[in-house]
Amino acid sequence: MTAAMPVPSRRQRLVQRYLPVIHLSVDALIWAVSVPVTTLLRFDFDLDKLVRKGIPLAMVVAVVCQIGFGVISGLYRRRFRYGTFDELRVLALTVVATGLVLTVTYWLANSIRLPRSVPPLATTITLAGTVALRSMWRLWKERKSRPNLAEPILVLGAGNAAAQVVHQMRTDPDSPYMPVGILDDDPHRRNLTLHGVKVIGTLADLADLVKVTQATAVLLAIPSASPSLKRRVAAEMHDLGLPLLVLPPPEQLFGQVTTRDIHPVRDIDLLGRDTADIDTAAVAQYITGKRVLVTGAGGSIGSELCRQLHRYNPEKVYMLDRDESGLHAVQLSIDGKGMLDDHGLVLADIRDPQRLDEVFTHVRPHVVFHAAALKHLTLLQAAPEEAWKTNVIGTSNVLEAALAHGVERLVNISTDKAANPTSVLGYSKRLTEGLTSHAATRTTATYVSVRFGNVLGSRGSVLTAFAAQSAAGGPLSVTHPEVTRYFMTVEEAVRLTIFAGAIGRPGEVLVLDMGEPVRIADVAMRFAQQHTPPLRIQYTGLRPGEKLHEELLAVDEADDRPIHPLISHVPVTPLRLVDAPAMLAA
Repeated sequence: MTAAMPVPSRRQRLVQRYLPVIHLSVDALIWAVSVPVTTLLRFDFDLDKLVRKGIPLAMVVAVVCQIGFGVISGLYRRRFRYGTFDELRVLALTVVATGLVLTVTYWLANSIRLPRSVPPLATTITLAGTVALRSMWRLWKERKSRPNLAEPILVLGAGNAAAQVVHQMRTDPDSPYMPVGILDDDPHRRNLTLHGVKVIGTLADLADLVKVTQATAVLLAIPSASPSLKRRVAAEMHDLGLPLLVLPPPEQLFGQVTTRDIHPVRDIDLLGRDTADIDTAAVAQYITGKRVLVTGAGGSIGSELCRQLHRYNPEKVYMLDRDESGLHAVQLSIDGKGMLDDHGLVLADIRDPQRLDEVFTHVRPHVVFHAAALKHLTLLQAAPEEAWKTNVIGTSNVLEAALAHGVERLVNISTDKAANPTSVLGYSKRLTEGLTSHAATRTTATYVSVRFGNVLGSRGSVLTAFAAQSAAGGPLSVTHPEVTRYFMTVEEAVRLTIFAGAIGRPGEVLVLDMGEPVRIADVAMRFAQQHTPPLRIQYTGLRPGEKLHEELLAVDEADDRPIHPLISHVPVTPLRLVDAPAMLAA
């Protein structure tokens, strides 16, 4: 249950009700004081020279104009929060407009007989007084709402996200954190202050400043921080024995950054490869305004494909899957509704060629991303016929439908296990690369495959398995102490996959650079140490068909990167479906 909101007293309700009148009265009072004070200043406080008749008239003009302009602009009609920059902008315009009217009145009305310098001076004093009053109120409000028992932390980064989250931490009474200093390597920000918190050093000063400030954690307030930077900071924090906090990547942030976005660094934040630059114009050229069909849209890769493809303004993204729950989830992640009433949701099984023909006839796609597949190595070792039906025959069905309906570009999603295959999964995906290459010889369109390794955060990935085992109290299962795997975030893998579709030449396999392989035992050790008490790690031995170290390229494949430094282009021998069984037998 959530805590009940406090009931305001009768006095508080009255104040809230008449708050605009209070604000109006205070501003009018400042004008009423500034006019005589300015006149006295002009006469050097010589009361004998004071023209008494002009002062009341000037005060009336100023007060009436301030109230009139303030009501018209919405300043006194609750359109703006008191003390905000939006309100200050309207306040300044109102005061200046009042000052202009007062000036014209002074200069044209001979009966007032006051020095012409009085209106500009009175306007300046009133503007300064009203702004100062609001600033003092805002500072009092922030100090009153500042958390008392918050954890002191250092903030790395002094950009926009840092400014937002520092403001949130200092003004949210429920914030669990209080910033005590900011670190930034940019020399131009050395003397910067964000909402009362100063930049006190650089990342190189982290260890010393942790001792000086008594900070108990560090927040990396750079949503776009690369995994390499996160690993560097995490290593230093590990040596200091303090937790590292991070913000989600930009694509997962909605609107203003808040304290709710802060979370402890996770392995998924550390294992990814740095984001690569791609030619978005080349992607837009073959996606924008086109009908795009994604098979396996309910899976980890397929759903991310759908989300990213929407950014390039296609005519329509059609999401095909046999899993209705998966389709519901991906629609919910895109439009936030998940009503299953979008005609872009296609319930179909790639094993059914007749149904596929119906779909292609209705959709008439220009581009196809084929992500539907069975991918769990051990299960497919036990049921190889399922790998044949879905991965091989299903892919052949998709290719035949695409050829029959004039698809302009097709991208087949493969796996690193297709390089020098030793498992049913690897062989089945190797066959799909050959089938795609053969389809490319039968058309002038571009049919390519994209090969990459493990995807972080996908269903069934090692991190997902470790999280489930950790929640159950362990032990964490690792096949071999020296087993390594390539890892890439699903966002980066899909981003490069879409780009590969733009630069691939017919029949090629485009192999994504996955960075350095990661020792799974090290990942398991971090998971184990984060648990209280630490979890036990159990080594179960390599399973049938499983490699100790995965490979991205086969022994007879050259690492040729003619277009992008992170994408290799590998020619593949075309394979007809009728020849596939013979290849498997060999």
